[in-house]
Amino acid sequence: MIATLIITTGILYGITKIGQNNKNRRKSAQAKNKNVLEIIQTFKKNSRAVFSKERRQQMEQLAGGRYEVKSAAEKRVDRALMLSSINVGIAGMSFFYPPLIWLTVPSMIYGMIPMYEWTFRTLVKEKRLSVYVLDSVMIAGAFMGRYFAILALTGWLEVIIFKIRYLNEQAAKQNIGNLFGELPHSVWVLMDNQLEIEMPFDELQVGDTVVVNAGQTIPIDGIIKSGFASVDQHKLTGESQPIECGEGDAVLASTTVLAGKLYIEVEKTGQETVAMQIGQILNHTADYKDSILSRAERIADRAVPITAGLFLVTLPVLGLNSGLAVLSNKFGNKMKEFGPVSMIISLNLACEQGILIKDGRSLELLNEIDTVIFDKTGTLTLEQPTVGKIHCFNGASENDILKYAAAAEQGQTHPVAKAILKATNDRELQAIKMEEAKYQVGYGIQVKLADRIVWVGNHKFMVMENIAMPADICQIQKESHEQGHSLVYVAFDDQVAGVIELQATIRPEAKEIIDYLHQRDIATYIISGDHEAPTKKLAETLGIDHYFANTLPENKADLVEGLRKEGKSICFVGDGINDSIALKKANVSVSLHGATTVATDTAQIILMDGTLDKFTYLFEIVKEFNSNMQKNFIFATVPAGISLIGVFFFNWGFLAATLLSRGVQVLGLGNSLLPLFKQQAKKNDE
Repeated sequence: MIATLIITTGILYGITKIGQNNKNRRKSAQAKNKNVLEIIQTFKKNSRAVFSKERRQQMEQLAGGRYEVKSAAEKRVDRALMLSSINVGIAGMSFFYPPLIWLTVPSMIYGMIPMYEWTFRTLVKEKRLSVYVLDSVMIAGAFMGRYFAILALTGWLEVIIFKIRYLNEQAAKQNIGNLFGELPHSVWVLMDNQLEIEMPFDELQVGDTVVVNAGQTIPIDGIIKSGFASVDQHKLTGESQPIECGEGDAVLASTTVLAGKLYIEVEKTGQETVAMQIGQILNHTADYKDSILSRAERIADRAVPITAGLFLVTLPVLGLNSGLAVLSNKFGNKMKEFGPVSMIISLNLACEQGILIKDGRSLELLNEIDTVIFDKTGTLTLEQPTVGKIHCFNGASENDILKYAAAAEQGQTHPVAKAILKATNDRELQAIKMEEAKYQVGYGIQVKLADRIVWVGNHKFMVMENIAMPADICQIQKESHEQGHSLVYVAFDDQVAGVIELQATIRPEAKEIIDYLHQRDIATYIISGDHEAPTKKLAETLGIDHYFANTLPENKADLVEGLRKEGKSICFVGDGINDSIALKKANVSVSLHGATTVATDTAQIILMDGTLDKFTYLFEIVKEFNSNMQKNFIFATVPAGISLIGVFFFNWGFLAATLLSRGVQVLGLGNSLLPLFKQQAKKNDE
């Protein structure tokens, strides 16, 4: 806009000079040509000043070296906006000096070339009558009738809408990149000379050997070349117990090495994965945008024969002015402008709230959902379990069991350790200092305290260490298994002193989400591999309508497919590897950030904060989008009927019809941007 102001100022300056030197309007043709040449020279001079290399360097200096270099596409858009803005300015000034209007003709002809190419393609190659044919006829007629000012205004508004759409597309791309930007800065790599060196993460190549020590997060997907470790995979599988990994085993990014050391051969770098995901998302978005454009074109193309017929009737009867007025408002054509803007605005607002909508079609499909299915583990429940009942033996108290378990688990970061340490803190028990620890990967830990040796781990660990078991332990194991609880054994003095039950922790936001879905008359289901008792209890606690228990991973997809055959429109929410097929079978699929790569690759929507907090907001965005699109359709169709009535009953001409069309264009654009305005107003209120 600064460029436009400078150029316009230059033009005004040229006109002022002309006015000072030429007071007589009936000057000779030679004087007129001289004045036009002076204006052109002034225009060129100011253009050079605005777009010179020196000015760019000054901008960079003022910005402290952070002056953003624009892409070729953005430069083309800005150039078109600049030229169309100049044309509007010249058209306005031509009311005072009519010959100026001819300066707009070359740039307008240049800008119309792509449209005539589309007209040629549809008319000659595809042999069909499209809305582009009507546009071409209208523009040719407008040139014949010398309606240059109207054409200048029309072109300017078209470019503004395109610029807004382009800016929002770029913002969406940036937001998506930001959501995937949480990558490590560096990794340790084993070189051929067996030296370990630290290198930037983005320089990592397939085939490199990454070294991961205890306490570090595995940054890539790969295969273990050597080493043995206990790996915490709760972010991917929801299982709180760590697993043993050794040579030849596959490991996934975002899992954590609790103990041991691994040498992992890189199969796919994080940067490649992120770039591929962003590319796929942008492709899906582009596909959906093209789908909106195609639908708008189909609507407009159906009305083309009628509009063409009305034009042919109007032209000989009412003249060129009325004929062009008929062509200026075409049924449904403006959906090509309004629809993509609405879609991109909605995707952007979702991104700002931490919701990544990978496929724009989800904005429509989610509005038709009547059933939501939740996977239980890791979706409705948190990754960190909660300490439940504590079974005591041999005279030990619950506080004794917790204190000794916490002494062994201090410094550990896996969910089981966090649950035990939290329960200890909640009871305000004094910590016992650990002197020495011996970790048995995948089984448990033996620690030496000041007064005794303590073992903490699973049942197999106790058997390996020859720890005496209480008589009723089998009954406790059976009941806990039926309830879906995990058991942590605590032993000292060579015998089991207690068993800690760990139960799933329901997400605090889960109940509110289920209530919200019921308010929208959406049915809810749980699918779980757990036993019926804990699954039923969870369903009753949250108010979920139906549940499937004891479900094998391969059967989840069959259940989803079965419900779809019954006519239900399904949204599946899951986060595990075994959810991937079910996610594909659903109409809309949602996963959580931090879930398995398979789940997030498959899901159409990802909640990037790793919780369900934004799940209800997702539905609100979808509701707003579909409401917005309905209004867009009204703006794209109703004014065309009003225009025809005006032409045939009130003698409207090209100017009146165009003003209606452009006014509706501004209103439609405002409607498309309305969700953005609402969001900004909400931020200001906060």
